[in-house]
Amino acid sequence: MAHDAQAGTVLTVVHEPDGAAPGSALVFELCGPLGTAQAEAVAAQVATRHRAYCVALEEEAGRHLVRLSRAGAAAGREPVPLTAELLADLLQPPCLGTVAVTGHQRELVLAAVNRPGAAGRHIEQLHWSWTGPLDIGRFTAAWQSVTDREAVLRTSFDWTGAPRLVLHGRAALEVVHHRRTTASWNDLLRRDRARQFALHRPGLLRLTLLDGPPRPGATGPAATTRILLSYPHALLDERGAQLLVREFYRAYLADGVVPGGERRPDIRDHVEWLRDQDTDAARRFWATAAPPAHAAVSPGRPGTRTPTTGPGRIQRRLRPHQTARLRSWAAARGAGESSALHAVWALLLYRAAGVPGPAPVSFGMHLSGRDLMLRGAADIPGLLGNPLPVTVTVDPTAPLADLLRQVRDAALDLSAYPWVSGDLIRQWSGRSPGDRLTDTLVRFDTRPELPQALRCELNAQGIRADLPQSVSSDTSLPVTLVARHDSRGGLTLTATHDRAGLSDADASKALSQCMHLLRLLPDHHDERTTVAQVLGLLRADDIPPAARQEPGPRGFALAVLRAGEPQADVIGLVEVPGVPPGAYDLLLSQYDGPERIVSLALDDAGGLPPPSDLRELGLRELGLREPGPRQPPDTGRRLVLCGCGPAGRTAYEIARDAPYATGGPATVIMTGTGDAAGSARALLRGLESVRARRVNRRRV
Repeated sequence: MAHDAQAGTVLTVVHEPDGAAPGSALVFELCGPLGTAQAEAVAAQVATRHRAYCVALEEEAGRHLVRLSRAGAAAGREPVPLTAELLADLLQPPCLGTVAVTGHQRELVLAAVNRPGAAGRHIEQLHWSWTGPLDIGRFTAAWQSVTDREAVLRTSFDWTGAPRLVLHGRAALEVVHHRRTTASWNDLLRRDRARQFALHRPGLLRLTLLDGPPRPGATGPAATTRILLSYPHALLDERGAQLLVREFYRAYLADGVVPGGERRPDIRDHVEWLRDQDTDAARRFWATAAPPAHAAVSPGRPGTRTPTTGPGRIQRRLRPHQTARLRSWAAARGAGESSALHAVWALLLYRAAGVPGPAPVSFGMHLSGRDLMLRGAADIPGLLGNPLPVTVTVDPTAPLADLLRQVRDAALDLSAYPWVSGDLIRQWSGRSPGDRLTDTLVRFDTRPELPQALRCELNAQGIRADLPQSVSSDTSLPVTLVARHDSRGGLTLTATHDRAGLSDADASKALSQCMHLLRLLPDHHDERTTVAQVLGLLRADDIPPAARQEPGPRGFALAVLRAGEPQADVIGLVEVPGVPPGAYDLLLSQYDGPERIVSLALDDAGGLPPPSDLRELGLRELGLREPGPRQPPDTGRRLVLCGCGPAGRTAYEIARDAPYATGGPATVIMTGTGDAAGSARALLRGLESVRARRVNRRRV
């Protein structure tokens, strides 16, 4: 099976749990669009990744059956467990391999697939201007060459089990060239942001080119073209994208081909490096360094949710001479300007909390992970770092210089643990798994400059290219504050915020207050200047309101979607976060069987309702009856549970422990990850197989 040909294919398996009898094997029917050779490739892939099991492929009446049993001394003792990883490998079309995602990357992937309606929130954009001759063919070939060299650009995401990256042999690159358009540049940015990436397919990078009008008195080659590079936030950080742009220039200057072979080390080596890390020291550190539950984390006083939604973006700038004064002021106290920004942000969070006396304050600080003790880590595109929580104590009676040094030392402590994820911090500190550690993130970016030799080569060909600028839309937290130096040496602060919790006006107020303090700090030369005195530079009553989004109620719900015919089987569609939106709706419109169809929606893929609750709620909706001492089981109807992607294992667990009396074991149909149309087709293949088997049994 060609890897590229199978990209985006959604596989299906049909399984009948047997009650997990001792020593029982797991038997799955492969219902994907697979021939014998392709089915053998899937079975071989599972056998390679799960060596503790014996994997056998059997053909029975034209069906491909995969049988898994325990190998060696463990055979015959316990049933084979259907783990999330095993199911994901069974439903993964043959590929070059898979790569586990980092903890932060996992959070970003789940946010993107669980909230697809807010797709623009999960897309990052870089744009720059290109002045001079531009060969579109060589431009496209150069980017394709970069894609062929970089493993991260030939990946897709799979979230059937734990989210992971899937490696492919090739990925097509999308390049769109607008020679003339009535749309403005800002309109083009918005349209591009609104386009969702199909995360289950490789090719998670696209480029848009917009020709500008020629300069007065100049011919075509002197015209300026604006270039837009877009990618999912879960795939790359900005520094990684900037590294790819630099690599593209090398390829363009070499007639469209990157010199050298595939990059190593890459994301695969990073994952291997992570596996070798000793977590004992990190565990001890985070057991006490994690933010306490009562820490001040909100950028505003408690308020109500606003009527607006989506990401907002506010920008402010310190002039070059103001930036230089701030840098000198911080350096005189043994710190950098990033520590000055962290100290000011801590002051604003403390002020918003409105608590008297000393109090802990926590915010996120982003570490790129490019200084890991891994050879070549600085040049690996991908997500190597994490946002880590910084906690300091703000004491209004203490000197401001003490707070400045406190945030400096806290940042130095964190620099040893850029690989630690929020999940591990919550686990080691005893926080709840879904608990949000901070509400804000402060990131101080340093963009890699083009090497002088590379810039000279571009200039020799009459090409002048600006440094790419970022247009971030990250609202995974209520507020993300990004600081970077512009080409003139000024310090620019960009706040991206969730409009539902913080309005544009209030976000602007918070950022303006931050800039106001940064401008005034250099005027305070006295080391005895206190925190309270600096806070006194702001109006005490001028604190913006901010609403914190609390998690909704956890639960489940059953609903009848189609009544079905009397005594027909019952199809249950299991809905959990991460199921492709619209997949079940398409199935309903395309499936004309007589079965009763119900939906079972759960708010968490990791947990099931108690069987007693399912029985109480579901017997009537499912159309099944519970047997009693004088009442035989309902032998005429069977339960078929369907689950797309992450709902597959949930459907299996419900079917395995089904508290309903039916005419035999429940059947479960599970699919891999895909779009709505591909997932619906996969479920249809499974239902057709179940119907065919039912007909054959009746004939026998």
